[in-house]
Amino acid sequence: MHTPYSWKSYFVVLSDYQQWANDRLFAALGGLDPSLLSSPQGLYFDSIHHTADHILQVSRLWCGRLRGEVYPADFKRILYPDWNQLIEVTQSHSAELSLWLEARDEAFFDERLAFTSSNGQAREMWVRDVLTHMMNHPTHHRGQISAVITRLGGVAPEMDYFYYKIEMDGYLQTVRADQSLSSGATSPSSLA
Repeated sequence: MHTPYSWKSYFVVLSDYQQWANDRLFAALGGLDPSLLSSPQGLYFDSIHHTADHILQVSRLWCGRLRGEVYPADFKRILYPDWNQLIEVTQSHSAELSLWLEARDEAFFDERLAFTSSNGQAREMWVRDVLTHMMNHPTHHRGQISAVITRLGGVAPEMDYFYYKIEMDGYLQTVRADQSLSSGATSPSSLA
């Protein structure tokens, strides 16, 4: 029998998906000429590098708000000019976010969040709506970058949530099979 996701479980899984999708995007970008990452590509933030940096800055901004902290985002400049450092910090931040969400109690996801917007206005939103935005925002920009990869002759990665779930379900089946072998079970269904 399957139990429905709680808000907490839902956002922990989506946070893990973000890291998975970023891994695929960064791997695909690794196949491009490095000079193309910082050259103008017609994106809202002009370059692939600036767009990837923006994704990180927005996530940090919202994480700060969720923690009651102020994060001084400056979207006009690139916070991490070293591409490899940007990848490392982005993936580290994604892992930290997953762990932080996992540490929240269930009630946190049903709270209201009061914050000051980037233009100085007082705002309030449900935490679950903030997290929905945080999980959708990078998808939007990864899609833009993916289109540029294709235009530049590269192979755009499959980053759909559907493929993430297939991979994770396969991984879970492998773990269950390994557990069944070590416990003497004769079929994966004995672990369910």
